[in-house]
Amino acid sequence: MKSIAKVLSLPVLAALAGATFLAATAPAQAADDRLQEILERGTVRVGVLGAFKPWSFPSTDGTQEGIEIDLAKSVADTLGVDLEPVVVTSANRMQFLQQGKIDVIIGGMYDTAERRKIIGIIEPAYWTSGPTLMAKEGAITSWEDIKDKPVCAKQGANYNKQVQREYGPRLVAFTGNTEGKAALRAGKCVAWLYDDASIMADLASGEWDGYEMPVSVLFNNPWASAVPIEELDKPWGVFMTGMAYRWQADGKLVELEKKWGVKPSDWLAEQHKRLEWDESYLDGQ
Repeated sequence: MKSIAKVLSLPVLAALAGATFLAATAPAQAADDRLQEILERGTVRVGVLGAFKPWSFPSTDGTQEGIEIDLAKSVADTLGVDLEPVVVTSANRMQFLQQGKIDVIIGGMYDTAERRKIIGIIEPAYWTSGPTLMAKEGAITSWEDIKDKPVCAKQGANYNKQVQREYGPRLVAFTGNTEGKAALRAGKCVAWLYDDASIMADLASGEWDGYEMPVSVLFNNPWASAVPIEELDKPWGVFMTGMAYRWQADGKLVELEKKWGVKPSDWLAEQHKRLEWDESYLDGQ
C-alpha cells in the first residue's frame, strides 16, 4: 500500500481506507470489490482506443504506446500489478466496462450527462478537446473569416449548429472524416471543422504540410476516465479519483504534453495551477 499512499491525497486516502474497511467488514459484498479483484488477479485491464496518436497507438514492436498508455502504466505501477491494455472502440468501450471485460476506460472519452447515467465518470477529467478549424496556411485568421464561406464538417457533430449560428458559414456536412478532409484538399471548402485533438494528430502525421489549425477551440469538452458505475463510490472508483487528481496536481499531464509533442493546452495549465498543492508552509520545518 506504500505506493498507493504516495499517490493519493490524504482526504482521498482516508476515503479509500474507510471504504476498504467497510468492504472488509462486509464479506457478502467483497466479491463485488473490483480493486480487490485487480490486486488478486495481478493485472489491471485498461480500455484504450489503440489507434489515436499520440494518445494510444501501436508502436513498432506491436505494443501500445502514447499518453493514455503512460497514464495506464501509472495506475498499474501504483497498484503494483501488470498492465493489460485492451483495444476498444468508441462504440463498444462502455459495454466492455459494463460486461467486466475491462476495469477502467482511459480512451479519449467525452464526459457527458448521458454517459454518467451508464458508467462511473471519474473526476477530475484528464484531458480536453473542442471544435476548431483546419485550413491552408494563411487562408483563415479568425472564426469570423468563415462567414458566408463553405466549411466542411462532420454530419451530426453537436457543435455544427453553434458554429453556424455564431459565425455564419455555409456548412457542407459529410458522413465520414475521410470524405470531409478530401473535400478540403480538393478546394471544395475553406476549412475543415472538427475536434482539435484529431486535427493536431493530422497535422503531426506529416500528411498535411501547408495546412494549419489557425483558431483556438470554441469550447472545451473534458475527457474522463471511467469505472463501472457501481464501483464509482467503492475503493476502485475512489482510487481512480485519487489517480486523476494527482495527474493534474503534480504536473504529470503537462509533462506528457511535452513528451509527446502536443500543442500546450491552456486548460491543462489552468487545471494544474488550480489543483497544485502549495507546500510552501513546509519551508524551514
